[in-house]
Amino acid sequence: MPFVEIAAIVGRSEQAARQLASRARRRVQGGGGPTQAADRERRREVVDAFLAASRDGDFAGLLSLLAPDVVLRADDTAVRAAAASRWGGAPDLSSEVRGAREVAERFKGRARGATRALIDGEPGAVWALGARVRAVFVFSVENGQIVEIALVMDPARISELEVEIAAP
Repeated sequence: MPFVEIAAIVGRSEQAARQLASRARRRVQGGGGPTQAADRERRREVVDAFLAASRDGDFAGLLSLLAPDVVLRADDTAVRAAAASRWGGAPDLSSEVRGAREVAERFKGRARGATRALIDGEPGAVWALGARVRAVFVFSVENGQIVEIALVMDPARISELEVEIAAP
């Protein structure tokens, strides 16, 4: 069944439905327990390393953390915000960017305002003004590399996510 149909059934966005399915598969395959906790910790380490490499402008570091066929998906709100910020040096952003080099270019030197967070219980990041979350970065990590990043800026979609900002 396509995720767009599943999303309508469960009352979530397509992106949220994909994430729920991914988590459910991991739980069924892993059965929970210490291995699942270790896997979550490893995903957190990958996300933390990605944020550090992005902040530092470490292109080689970003490439090492991204799967060769990584996909960055941005919602319409994020695409419009990037277009409005072009004068400030923001990179071009389309709804879908594919490939490690292309995705790394979008993040190199850009995560200075990002904060670690749990998104629906999984390691991710947010950009917030005060207590208001303005952007959510949902990471899918497999075998120690990021295979997908979803950038969510639509307030309605953000409200569908369970976001817990990590303590500094």
